[in-house]
Amino acid sequence: MAGDLWTPVISMVGVAVGGALTFLTQRTTQRAADQGEERRRAAALAEERRAEQIRTVLEFTRFALEAEGVAHARPSQWEVGDEWYRTARPAMDGLRIAENGVQLLCAPGLHAPATAYARALNQAVWQERDEGSLAERLEPFKSEFLAVARGSLT
Repeated sequence: MAGDLWTPVISMVGVAVGGALTFLTQRTTQRAADQGEERRRAAALAEERRAEQIRTVLEFTRFALEAEGVAHARPSQWEVGDEWYRTARPAMDGLRIAENGVQLLCAPGLHAPATAYARALNQAVWQERDEGSLAERLEPFKSEFLAVARGSLT
């Protein structure tokens, strides 16, 4: 008879322990799933940001090459409104906008080389030419920008 009294109590304790274990297992599983989802979201965000930075660097590079072409085509005499100017102005405006994109979206260390390269291009386009090759004057700035860009995107 005494054993019959303990049977319901033992059953109740078993149900309580089983319920508690089930709850803890479900909670742990849910927490692990939430953490996994958060890691996936963070990885996706990092990949999106990297893709945006690559697009920004490519856009800056495209405008820099366009500005370099404008600098090479610069006539010895030009005036505001002539054909060369109508090509040069949008190229340089695009370069400035792309440079600001680099500042906003890319690694902080990339802004200084982008600015130096853009300034060298600006001088090559608008200022009188010095002696020596335009390509030789621009190459150090271009190389520095590309090296830092490559490093920041890896």
